[in-house]
Order: sequence, then C-alpha cells, then structure tokens
Amino acid sequence: MNFTKMHGLGNDFIVIAGERELPADASSQAVKLCSRFFGIGADGLVYILPSERADYRMRIINSDGSEAEQCGNAIRCAAKYIYDHGLIDPGKTELAIETIGAGVQSVQLQLEDGKVGTVRVDMGEPVLEGLKVPTTVDLEIVKEHPLEVDGRKFRFTAVSMGNPHCVIYVDDAVHFDLHTWGPKLEVHPLFPKKINVEFATVQSPERIDMRVWERGAGPTLACGTGACATLVSSVINGLSDRRAVVSLKGGDLLIEWSPEDNHVYMTGPAEEVFQGSC
Repeated sequence: MNFTKMHGLGNDFIVIAGERELPADASSQAVKLCSRFFGIGADGLVYILPSERADYRMRIINSDGSEAEQCGNAIRCAAKYIYDHGLIDPGKTELAIETIGAGVQSVQLQLEDGKVGTVRVDMGEPVLEGLKVPTTVDLEIVKEHPLEVDGRKFRFTAVSMGNPHCVIYVDDAVHFDLHTWGPKLEVHPLFPKKINVEFATVQSPERIDMRVWERGAGPTLACGTGACATLVSSVINGLSDRRAVVSLKGGDLLIEWSPEDNHVYMTGPAEEVFQGSC
C-alpha cells in the first residue's frame, strides 16, 4: 500500500488515494498504522475516494479505529494532495470535497510556486441546537451550560461543525491540564456520541488561544473544526469578533463566521512530509 504522510499545523495523517471504497479493514489498519511506536504514526488515516457529488470524497479514521464525520486539518491536507499529485486539472484552484458529516464542502487553493500552500475551506453552517450537536441538553443554544466531572465544575458551549464540540473557557488554555480533564469530558454522559473538547482563552476580540482533546485521537497539535467551533462559541458568548486568529499548539488558523451566509470559513496551511509504502 502506498501512502503519503501529511499534516495541518502538526495534526498529522496518513493519506491514501486510489481505493474505490473505504476498505473493510480500515478501522484495524488505522489502529495499526497510526501507532506512534509500532506503525507509521499519525492522528488518523485519510482516504481520498471517488465521489458522485463532488470532485472527491474524504473518509477519516481516527487512530483508535473510530470514524470522524469531518476534520478541518484533514480536508486541507486532502485538498493539497489532490492538487499537488495531479488528481485534478492544474488550472482548477477551487474544488469540492464530500464529507460524511458536513456534506460537500467548497475549498479554495492558494498556490505557492505551483503547489498548494494554504487552503481556505467553507466549513458550512454551525449547528447550535443541543440535541443536534448532539448533547442531551434540549435547548436551542447550549451556552455556558454547567457540567461536573470528578467534583470539578465546568461550563461549556456546544457547537457542531459536522462533528460535535464542547468549548470550555479557562484562565490559561496553553498550560491547562488537558490530559487529566480531556478524556473524562470526552465520554461524559451529556454527550451521547462522545465529544471533542476545546479549552479556550480569549486574548482579544481578534485572537483566541485554544488547546484540544480530540474524540478518538486524544491530544493533538491542532483541530480545524475545533478552531471553528471555538470562534463560533466566542461570538455567541460575546467574547470575540466574527473574524479572529485561533492559536493552537501547532500554529494559527484564521477563522471567519460570515454574517451574510452564516457559514464558517477556515484558512490555514497543509504540508506533505514524505511518501512511502507498507
């Protein structure tokens, strides 16, 4: 099997193209290949597949073998792979990629020396209704809702960007104890399909620090959908502007929540690391 190792701000993936459908053993392959010590090492396995609705279809299998509905860093990597590896006409710098959780998403490629440098993705409209995120909270907007785990009290805002997110504001997101609280919150009973957990600190209306515990992958250096969810949460809580830089451990993403179409737009880099076979 041929593969390409890629990352978006350190959120890394094993990208596989050429299959017609998601292989039956994709889950077990992801667990094996994503192992940092016994495999290639990655946060997830990304398959680029044919689509009847878009230019290509993307399927993402997390490092624990579960499937992710969507991933903002993965879609930027997939877009770069599609263009840089000649899977699309070189004159075409806008393409559509189908996801299982967020439908077909429009992607704009920004070229540098004939290759994709940064990617702007239309991430679609955020979902704020509690039961649709999903959470067990039956509210139109779940904002600063109380949550308790192991005696510690938090307040969270729920947002879906095609996958579920729980945004929690803390005094210092950069140094927050992610490894203690992330795994406990991920499986909290309030979240029937588990949850991605973002710990955020708003530094200014234009800049937000965020650290993430990803459902099915654990701590990662970046999360594109999480950055989008954090910006949306910060806007509805009156903490930030609709356009802000979300600063992650692996780097920065520019996130915009348009008042015109209610869509969230994410701009950031994607990198190819190496190619191999196994």
